[in-house]
Amino acid sequence: MPLTYAKPERISLKSHPELNEKWVQNHLADDPSLLGLGELTLRDRERPQPRAGRLDLLFEDSEANHRYEVEIQLGQTDESHIIRTLEYWDIERKRYPQYDHTAVIVAEDITSRFLNVIGLFNGTIPLMAIQMQAFRLGEQVSLLFTTVLDEMRLGLMDTEGEPPATDRGYWETRANRATLTIADELLAVIRTWDPKLELKYNKAYIGLAKDGQPDNFVVFRPKRGFLRLELRLPRSDEIQAKLDAEGMDVMDYDTRWGYYRIRLSKDDIKGHNELVRALLKLAYDQGHGE
Repeated sequence: MPLTYAKPERISLKSHPELNEKWVQNHLADDPSLLGLGELTLRDRERPQPRAGRLDLLFEDSEANHRYEVEIQLGQTDESHIIRTLEYWDIERKRYPQYDHTAVIVAEDITSRFLNVIGLFNGTIPLMAIQMQAFRLGEQVSLLFTTVLDEMRLGLMDTEGEPPATDRGYWETRANRATLTIADELLAVIRTWDPKLELKYNKAYIGLAKDGQPDNFVVFRPKRGFLRLELRLPRSDEIQAKLDAEGMDVMDYDTRWGYYRIRLSKDDIKGHNELVRALLKLAYDQGHGE
């Protein structure tokens, strides 16, 4: 049968007699992907906060070592909701400093006034605003979540933000020589555009440097058995489609730093040579204003 068009009806959750905040919580807890923040797992819900109420939802991206403190607001955003969201975020980041933390406001109506207020924090406080819309089609109801304020992307990692320097021997012990050769092969590709670039060994990652100055449009994190490639590129459907088409192992997208995180093995370098080269060149060009 040919498909026919049916216009869904937008409904207000705040004024609905049956659908409430708990209903939204249940659906997000069951399917965190609705938020569009990547592969998340639910860590807790209605999480008690010392002298500060309860955090609606706590999600975690274990691969990225990142947690999201999510507060839900039916209807319009208001001052108390913003303050509460930031308060819960602050409590959790102090409790668990080993994670990166992002405060997330989810509301049906994020007004321009409060969007401007929230925007003042963006860049100094990792804060996101997501608009939630409910639609009814016949006897079914669907939820749509749209990010209206993303985390402000931080600048390239530089000497101020880099961890302590180390040497190749440190990474041979922490990972192994085989995964380090993947970084060597990628460097050889990059040097076809800029022969002066070299690997710069830090304790948290292996970056790039030119004439002694960091140039981290790409960083490498060797593991035992694979290398995590982090490419500084804007998130786009076109790039994601290419990665999906080739079946590359994309771990996630780091919204705070603006990096694609891709798991690479020795075989991946051979099997996806053209795409890896193209992505490296794109990251290089964008990092150097070309």
